[in-house]
Amino acid sequence: MPEPTRMVVVNATPIIALALIGKLDLLRRLYGQVAIPPAVWAEVIQGGAKGIGVTEIQTAEWIRVTMLADPRRADLLSDLDRGEAEVLALAQERHADLVVLDERLARRYARRLNLKLTGTLGVLLRAKQQGLVPAIKPLIEQLVQGGIRLSDDVIAKTLQLAGEK
Repeated sequence: MPEPTRMVVVNATPIIALALIGKLDLLRRLYGQVAIPPAVWAEVIQGGAKGIGVTEIQTAEWIRVTMLADPRRADLLSDLDRGEAEVLALAQERHADLVVLDERLARRYARRLNLKLTGTLGVLLRAKQQGLVPAIKPLIEQLVQGGIRLSDDVIAKTLQLAGEK
């Protein structure tokens, strides 16, 4: 059951990764509505070579494109890509309860900004804990086979937390 009235801001990589394995709906099931800034929408819609996540994001009415009140706030995070910078700026502006992003540098910034943080594997772990998926090891294998880069250490720690080591 989704947590009520939480502000959850999601970056493009978790959307694409979850869509890749057919589990984008876990975001809705865990958090209800999620917010993405315009740059994240644009990044997913551009779709890369395979177009993963394009149809899913276009049909997911629970994903809300949310404008920044002050887009210049994202400009201050110039060493991040635009989507990551807008995610962090939106999370700050809206006092988000949770930020979902995977990129190492953006996660470092999120910690400095005291934002509560998770990533794609954290979403899968939470989904398992809530009984929404029976196991996450096969999902992680699908992510890796689909081209999502995950460190061996992060995979091992996630599987240990999931009791699947």
